[in-house]
Amino acid sequence: MSGWLLPGVQHLQNPHPLVVHFPVAFLYGAALLYFLAWIRRSETVGWTALWVLGLGALGAGASVATGYYANGGVMVAESVRAALLEHHKHWMVATSIVAGGLTAWALLARPMPARGRVVFLAGLVAMLAILTTGADYGGRLVYDYNAGGDACGQPIEFTR
Repeated sequence: MSGWLLPGVQHLQNPHPLVVHFPVAFLYGAALLYFLAWIRRSETVGWTALWVLGLGALGAGASVATGYYANGGVMVAESVRAALLEHHKHWMVATSIVAGGLTAWALLARPMPARGRVVFLAGLVAMLAILTTGADYGGRLVYDYNAGGDACGQPIEFTR
């Protein structure tokens, strides 16, 4: 069925690539919406930002879970695992933790914290910096070392 509906799925080593892009988009979108809500002083945009942040945090949790599930089966050389995969894992777990913390804070002070708002917004910026760093490692794994599929032979040794 997946070969007919989603023919590219048959080339994946694991389900991780199917879920990772949603939290990236949601978390960037949430930060943008929160800044827009702050600038416009719009509670409606703030509520939308809260929903998007919540979806991003849930998606980040799913991405971490599928990443841990995929970890042992990713066919990369040990040099690539040490230089890229371990760093990717640590940065993305950190992203998930920060996203979860910011979501909890926003839920307690719905839709956006009034006290400590600047710290909350700075937390969103920090979360995006952590996310971007981790995603860069993930992109290198996929595009430089074919960690997401079977397009070329493995293992490919790490090079700068």
